Amino acid sequence: QVQLVESGGGWVQPGGSRRLSCAASRRGFGAKRRRWYRQAPGKERELVAASTRGGLTNYADSVKGRFTSARGNAENTVYLQMNSLKPEDTAVYYCNLHLFWPPEDYWGQGTQVTVSS
Repeated sequence: QVQLVESGGGWVQPGGSRRLSCAASRRGFGAKRRRWYRQAPGKERELVAASTRGGLTNYADSVKGRFTSARGNAENTVYLQMNSLKPEDTAVYYCNLHLFWPPEDYWGQGTQVTVSS
């Protein structure tokens, strides 16, 4: 079993920045993908960023050029750096760990990001 613990959410003014963290309770995973999702009130959960097999990250068009997902020095931590935030970025953000074998998905508890003046 793996726990993902998120932190870093909060209130930020438009144009500001915020960094989210997602720490897994252990290391040593096999083939995996690390993803970030978000869900705004009344909307479906949306994929924001997803790691690829080649070590790159794909981003939703709505955040491309503003958000960056990166792994920390410790294998078990990933970050989502969010810059030039807009009110429409307001949502609960979730990190996800997808393992290929055995196939399993783990989710963080979610962290609220509110962008408003």
